[in-house]
Amino acid sequence: MTRTRRTIRDMPSQTGRRAIVTGATSGLGFEAALTLAGAGAAVILAARDVEKAQRAMASIRRRHPGARLDFRHLDIGSLASVRAFGAACRMDQRPVDILLLNAGIAAVPKREETVDGFERQLGTNYLGHFALTGLLLPLIPAQATSRIVPVASLAHRRGRIHFDDLQLQQGYGPQKAYRQPKLAMLMFGLELDRRLKAAGSPIRAVSAHPGAARTDVFRRGDRAGPVQRLAGHLIFTVIGQPAARGALPLLFAATAPEAEGGAYCGPDGIWELHGYPTRADIAAQARDSAAAQRLWSLSETLTGLDCTV
Repeated sequence: MTRTRRTIRDMPSQTGRRAIVTGATSGLGFEAALTLAGAGAAVILAARDVEKAQRAMASIRRRHPGARLDFRHLDIGSLASVRAFGAACRMDQRPVDILLLNAGIAAVPKREETVDGFERQLGTNYLGHFALTGLLLPLIPAQATSRIVPVASLAHRRGRIHFDDLQLQQGYGPQKAYRQPKLAMLMFGLELDRRLKAAGSPIRAVSAHPGAARTDVFRRGDRAGPVQRLAGHLIFTVIGQPAARGALPLLFAATAPEAEGGAYCGPDGIWELHGYPTRADIAAQARDSAAAQRLWSLSETLTGLDCTV
């Protein structure tokens, strides 16, 4: 990947392709769904809120009247919902050419748990997506244009996988709890690509991050008070870039012929905060293949799903 300024105008036609975008009703997910639909893809908006999904689809259709859109309920923080979503996709047996693992929350002020008993950010940002990938892998065509895109973050650089306390029952901190699953998502993307290559599969797992994008993810798990929300808004207004620009690395990873399996895409600007898609820096701990294998095995145990490539 070079520093050429790639925009949505450089995207190949997506006609005849089918994409699933988690968290597609706002922010990065909405922008990705909008662009993919405009390029001709049939897009499934996978999200929790039916009304938000309807508004999102109406907005996309105003821009692209011929857009092929569908909504399917998915609460990525619930394994029962993930299983139901996977079962519905397998039932219709239609291929999934792009699986964009985008949904997430950030910096939940106090420790919370999902319905499955996972620390909320770990369960929502990582474990649900791990399980979803395992369920949908059989539907992904064995070709180089097929993409699985785990969305990580600049925050992975300061993240650690706390194998001795993965659920952060001791010493919980909002940022610590955000960094861990974002590191896990990148490790998952890298390990998934290693396993795909070892199995002789042409499918590419290409991870990405949006830089500092102005989205709702930093609503702090919808538990923050007005001061916290205002602080987050002000910070990202100053250093951030619009969600549409932040989505570019995700879209590059999902569609560009030159996006290599095992790569990590991010903005090309200073500190990777903003800019156009290019190869991003991967922290040393994310490259630890032994830790990634351990995390994979633990994730299978926690989710009860065999994620066999």
